[in-house]
Amino acid sequence: MVQPADFGFSEQHALLRESAKRYFAEHLPADRLHALVAADPNPHKSREARWKPELWRQMADLGWTMLAVPESAGGIGLAAVAVAALCEEAGKAAFPSPLLATVNTTYVLAACESSSATSALAAIAEGAAASLVLYNERGRECSTSRVERGRLTGVGYFVQDAQKVAYFLVRAGSCLYWVASEADGVTVHPDAIIDLTRDQATVSFEGVEATLVSDDANAVLRQAMPAILTMLAADMVGAGEWQLQTTVEYAKTRQQFDRPLGFFQALKHPLVNVMIEVDKSKSLVYNAACAIDTEPERAEAFAHMAKACASEMARFASSRSIQFHGGIGFTWECFLHLYFKRQMHSQALWGDGAWHRSQLASILMGAPH
Repeated sequence: MVQPADFGFSEQHALLRESAKRYFAEHLPADRLHALVAADPNPHKSREARWKPELWRQMADLGWTMLAVPESAGGIGLAAVAVAALCEEAGKAAFPSPLLATVNTTYVLAACESSSATSALAAIAEGAAASLVLYNERGRECSTSRVERGRLTGVGYFVQDAQKVAYFLVRAGSCLYWVASEADGVTVHPDAIIDLTRDQATVSFEGVEATLVSDDANAVLRQAMPAILTMLAADMVGAGEWQLQTTVEYAKTRQQFDRPLGFFQALKHPLVNVMIEVDKSKSLVYNAACAIDTEPERAEAFAHMAKACASEMARFASSRSIQFHGGIGFTWECFLHLYFKRQMHSQALWGDGAWHRSQLASILMGAPH
């Protein structure tokens, strides 16, 4: 099947994007975001998640949690390009919420195709936040958890937005289980990460009641992984656009030698390069998102391309934005560091650019990966 024009991005999808952009700008602009997550510069401060749960409830009321949920489970089942647009705007606002973690969990549950997975999807459609628990301490997709008589025991690492969610989707051996975060025996141990807009944790389970949603985790995760990578890359594209726009505005207003900084080629040319990298990443993101719906056999390769490019763009845009703001760019009071740190976390999350290029090479050469 050939991809549609404009990646299938319709007027309805554009309205969703504009609605999200207005919502984020109204409810948490950069100054309020900084006050929320960076009020305390002490590096030894508590690791509690700093966010506004009431805004998440509003997002659920707007129907955003049901966008990726199939209609059969009570959702809207919008195309992946529409969901990517929402994730892009969330990244542009560096919005602290479990949106990305919940969207990723939604795609995994949708691939399970079981009655219990449908029930879990219905909970997400009604506004429940969820996150994936897939990795061991070495970052390998093999949880240390096990299940005996319907009770889950073990530990999951690198769990995103663990303090914000109501449910975990946990890998135990070759199976996936749905677990309530408030269930007896669940303990969340927050990690110390540089990203102030998100949280990460190690989650332990001690005889926790768990519901089986799939007995073939490998197949399910392989099917869902293109969407997971694409949505993260979309978030990175949004953050990169904010970095570019903010730096351009600064270069237009900051005076040096009686001229705006943007007059000098030493800034103009690198900023053009940032724009090119952001646009290239954005094109690859929507190409991958469109493939999820129209060319699933190519979605995996396209998703690796999108994440690899977005990771390199994030590094480049972050370094240029800090450098071109001069001395003010290194201060805690400058909003730039929120995006720099979010981008650095995203760059490594689900594999960096080099890893994804190696995976893409294996696909193109027909080698196992």
